[in-house]
Amino acid sequence: MRPVLILVIAVATVSGCGGGGSSTHTRNFRNVSEAMLPTLEVGDVLKTDLDAYKSDDPKVGDIVVFYPPAEANGDVPGKGPSGQCGSDYSGGEPCRLAGDHPASVKFIKRIVAGPGDTIAIRNGHVILNGKLVQEDYIKPCHPGDECNFPASITIPKGSYYMLGDNRGQSDDSRFWGAVPVDWIIGKVQE
Repeated sequence: MRPVLILVIAVATVSGCGGGGSSTHTRNFRNVSEAMLPTLEVGDVLKTDLDAYKSDDPKVGDIVVFYPPAEANGDVPGKGPSGQCGSDYSGGEPCRLAGDHPASVKFIKRIVAGPGDTIAIRNGHVILNGKLVQEDYIKPCHPGDECNFPASITIPKGSYYMLGDNRGQSDDSRFWGAVPVDWIIGKVQE
């Protein structure tokens, strides 16, 4: 069973100055899972920019806080081998589509593919648009981990593919599909 990454709101803050300057709305979230090791430690408090995507699109490489599909949290039954996917799929390919409704919990992951991109995963490493992505920040997979999805899929319009950096211990888009942009809460500030 893959661990689920749940975030707990630690503190809500609003920063910015008056007098015509722009303000940035932020919220702190606490990381409570090992799914983003070694990048993020369990217990880390993550300042998250809630306005990051109001004037800009999410980018591959961004670490984001978001609502996963309800299937990922076991709120509703999914399809395919994992029982979490929003669409039927077969062995060798990662889940493409999330379900129709977001879960009430919040997850944190890294965006590894965006709308129109093709993705496959070999031994935990992303193959994006046919090219192996250099990912020095990930914790590698071990034998027995669910890390091989060599058949490529195309990410749907308006959706983003999320993976944990601890590829062998992350419950992520491989199993429950691409996340609609509207379910992204904000970008973790580094």
